[in-house]
Amino acid sequence: MKDQRRAYMYAALVVLLWSTVPTAFKLSLRRVDYIQLLFYSSVFSCLLLGLILAARRRLVGVLRAVPCEWRRSLALGILNPFLYYLVLFKAYELLPAQMAQPLNYTWAIALALLSVPLLGQKLGRAGLAGGLLSYVGVWVISTRGDVLGLRLANPLGVALALGSAFIWAFYWIQNTRDDRDPVERLFLNFVMGLPLVFAACALFSDFRVGLSAALALSAYVGVVEMGLTFVLWLSALRLASSAARVGYLIFVAPFLSFVLIHYVLGEDILPSTYAGLALILVGLVLQRQATGPRARGLTSPEISP
Repeated sequence: MKDQRRAYMYAALVVLLWSTVPTAFKLSLRRVDYIQLLFYSSVFSCLLLGLILAARRRLVGVLRAVPCEWRRSLALGILNPFLYYLVLFKAYELLPAQMAQPLNYTWAIALALLSVPLLGQKLGRAGLAGGLLSYVGVWVISTRGDVLGLRLANPLGVALALGSAFIWAFYWIQNTRDDRDPVERLFLNFVMGLPLVFAACALFSDFRVGLSAALALSAYVGVVEMGLTFVLWLSALRLASSAARVGYLIFVAPFLSFVLIHYVLGEDILPSTYAGLALILVGLVLQRQATGPRARGLTSPEISP
């Protein structure tokens, strides 16, 4: 049953939660390295999604998936959580939050670009203009406003943040070939990706965090970023009589994030960050309006900053 008011309430809650994520990433990475954060947040995400499925009495059925579904989940689990968050967390480790977050937000533009060769979508002039405008914004942020100086603040960090956007976009394009329930699918992807995360942590880091603020922050990242917001966003879209109107609320999250980034992390938000983010978001709106229904459908049911 459609209920636009409840849809807006769920969506607003998701936006508020998403706005806390960059700050949570940086606070976590002050206490653990990016591989440890990936491991513990993935564990908590698996636990949350498993509990949700158990409450719906679907967990046992999900775990009885046929071999081809497990193989599909392994392939998707390599992309998310393993590769995507490994790259994203490293980007946040190298960059200020005010830079990493907007750069990662270009995943929707990456989605439109990858949809051309992978899904046969057409990208018209408005879509191309939107993409170009967004990447001008990326350049403004990456150079801290010195657009003619050709000096990136941190070339590796910028490359990783933009790379994470393309990994995320590719992941969701691959999901178009998977007709399983979205929550069940995400749970199995995380279950299959977790051994890879465990191996990376064992080989290149360690598991020593203890019962500390680091563990609590990792739990927050896993529960909020990797699980709860996904489920709430799905609920909002299912209740919405106009999913497009709900979808535009995601553009509020970056600006709310800047409030926490400034007052909690102590980062002075640069004018170039605001200018670059504005260009990115205008580009996203142009691209969204220019993209065909099939490509828009990619961003509607399963979206994340």
